[in-house]
Amino acid sequence: MHQRPNGISVFFPAFNDEKTIGQTVAQALTLLPTLTDNYEVIIVNDGSTDSTGEILEALTHTSQHVRVIPHEKNLGYGAALRTGFSHANNDLIFYTDGDGQYDVGELAVLLSCLTAACDVVNGYKIKRADPLGRIFIGAVYNRLARVLFRLPIRDVDCDFRLIRRRALSGIELISSSGVICVEMVYKLHSAGCVFVEVPVHHYPRLHGKSQFFTLRRLSRTAIDFLALWIKLAIFKTNSVQDYD
Repeated sequence: MHQRPNGISVFFPAFNDEKTIGQTVAQALTLLPTLTDNYEVIIVNDGSTDSTGEILEALTHTSQHVRVIPHEKNLGYGAALRTGFSHANNDLIFYTDGDGQYDVGELAVLLSCLTAACDVVNGYKIKRADPLGRIFIGAVYNRLARVLFRLPIRDVDCDFRLIRRRALSGIELISSSGVICVEMVYKLHSAGCVFVEVPVHHYPRLHGKSQFFTLRRLSRTAIDFLALWIKLAIFKTNSVQDYD
């Protein structure tokens, strides 16, 4: 049996997730006391224009473990992740999306695979539960990321990760768009971090629309992806340091 961790910070980036964020936070608050005595749940509200903000405000009054970090306007997925990482206080940091496509309960599976030699436990989708077009684009993106950046994991766009704080403290993240996941995995790997991969379930999006699969977001991601590749893989400009 694994020793209970000293503390876990869980955070969810949220953008117009009024239909799912309440249940997602509730799942986390039910699970975390079974894993550790010291925990917090942070929601980064990335400029939501629906009732997500009001729902999150109400959640802060139901549990002392809940904190909301608002962005006045939508700054992008990468910016939301950077905010979450910077506000997390505990030794272990877990994040996943607030749209309900992952089961927060599977954090327990990730935690069971976190050995002393491991820095990151990264989920990979057993089967992607999205429309065929999104599955195709996701597969192409994932393949390009693995080949061009020589990533050590099979599913870089599976946003279901458990990371040691010491690992994150050894890198600097700058991306504001969805390419932050490629940047983060690349820099953690370059810093010598050890990854373990765990299969996780992926569920259909029942409410709202993905903010990634729009022409504007796809175009920006493509440009950011190319710029990141030129910077990191071609010119070897990489902000990492030894965290041990």
